[in-house]
This record gives sequence, C-alpha cells and structure tokens, in this order.
Amino acid sequence: MARTAFALVCLLCAALSARGAEPAVHKLWPGKAPGETKDIGPEEYIEPKKGQLEVKRLAKVSAPTISIYAPPKNKANGTAVLVAPGGGYNILAIEHEGTQVCEWLNALGVTAVLLKYRVPKREAQSPDNRAMVQDAQRAITLIRAKSKELGIDPTRVGMLGFSAGGHLTVCTALTKARLYDETEADAKFGHAPNFCVLVYPAYLTDKGGALKPEFVVNKESPTMFFAHSTDDPVTSEGSVALYSALKKAGVPAELHLYATGGHGYGMRKTQHPCSKWPDRAGEWMQSRGLLEPAKK
Repeated sequence: MARTAFALVCLLCAALSARGAEPAVHKLWPGKAPGETKDIGPEEYIEPKKGQLEVKRLAKVSAPTISIYAPPKNKANGTAVLVAPGGGYNILAIEHEGTQVCEWLNALGVTAVLLKYRVPKREAQSPDNRAMVQDAQRAITLIRAKSKELGIDPTRVGMLGFSAGGHLTVCTALTKARLYDETEADAKFGHAPNFCVLVYPAYLTDKGGALKPEFVVNKESPTMFFAHSTDDPVTSEGSVALYSALKKAGVPAELHLYATGGHGYGMRKTQHPCSKWPDRAGEWMQSRGLLEPAKK
C-alpha cells in the first residue's frame, strides 16, 4: 500500500514537472490603465457562435497584464518574446494564439510573455487602438526593466502577433513616440521590440493595397518574419507591402507566403503547409542568433 501511494506521488510530481511552473502574472499599470473612463464589466469568455471554430475567446479586458512563462533553466537562452493574440481588437484568442504559443517558445529556450491587452477598442481614441499600443509599449518596457530578474538580454526582446495582434506588433515596432506619460523608470528603457514575428497580420494596407502611411520604415526598424496565406480573407498584401518596405530600407526580413490555409490557425495543426510556420519561425530565430545563449 505504501509503495503504491509513493508511486502515485512520484507520478503526480512528474506530471507537475512536465507541465512546468505556473506563469507569474504582473499588472501593467499601478492603478487604472491610462484613458480608462468607463466600467465595461468583468472579463468573460465568449462561447463560439454556430459555425465558429471552438476558440477560447477572452472579452472585456480592462485590467491588462503580462504572464511570464519561463523556459527550463537548462534551455534558457536569454531571448524574450511578447505574445499578442489576435481577435479583431474585440476579443483575445488567448489559447491557440496565446498560451500554446508561449509553450512552443519555451521549448526553444525563449522566455515567453503573454500580453493580455485591453479589448474591445475604446471610444474616441486616436489612433483607435491607442489603449492596446499603450499596453504593448508598457509591456516591452517592463520586460526590459525585469531583464536581470528574468535572466534575459534586454537587447533581445521581440514581439509576436497574430492578425490584430500582428497589427499591434507593427504599431509597437514602428511608433517612435510613447503613447502614455512615461515615469522616470520607463524612460530608462525603450518601448519598441528588437525583432518581430508576424503571423497573418491585419490592417496594414489601404484599399489600394499600399502600406498605410502611419507605418514609417527606415534602416533603424526591427527585423521581421512574416507568415501569411494567399487565400486569407485578411489580405496577404499587408505582409508583402511591409516586407517590401523593409527590404528597400535595408532591414533584414523573411516572408513566407502559402497558397492555402485561410486565417486564424495559430498553433493548430492542419493539412495546409502554413501550419508549419512555427518551424520556419524557429529556423529564422536560430539564423538571427536569437536561440544561442546570450552573452553575459
């Protein structure tokens, strides 16, 4: 009997070890987030409508956070990535474009940071995703501020976004001004990512297919990786236009265009080659030296 109980305890410990420690959660703002004037009610998970994919949809976020997923210590390489789920700026696809992405990054030795940014869009803000950009800028700043605690290199902090989260990633990377009143502590750290991974990013082009004028690319812009499907209803022209702008500016970038796959697959495995984007992104990060141990 005692042996059986001991064996069960060992199995439980092994299972918990395999799952890893629970992520540390940090509020982005010491009080209310900037610009918050209305009570939108408590956070909630929205059930899928008839015909929709079974996706975990988090809604009504007014208290943004970052959740830090640490890789195994023997694999940690000093790189960190902020993960921005998609959801059209209405909800957050928090699982297949969020927590599962963090698990994949941890397997690469990367410290993954899940961004729970405010949704839906707030009224009368300019730009209309101002609240979300504020959250992302603050998150990048906090990650760098905690670099010693997290064991990461503050010059190797990237951002990975899907769909609207991809748009948010581009806005965070290319917006020079900080969109909130920075504190003295904030001023010590940059708010733009060092590199970006963009998976079917949305809202990047105008009706004519040209890159929107607010996205100003120059030689100082961060290196980027793109994965998009040609049959995506969120047009792949956005990825192509931004890739072309980076190329013209002399910024290293990599673009993967797939014939099929549609939109919103995230970490889901499908019969389409686009579901292999994590392999290609990992190879790209390796080629950039981002998976090698950071110099101390």
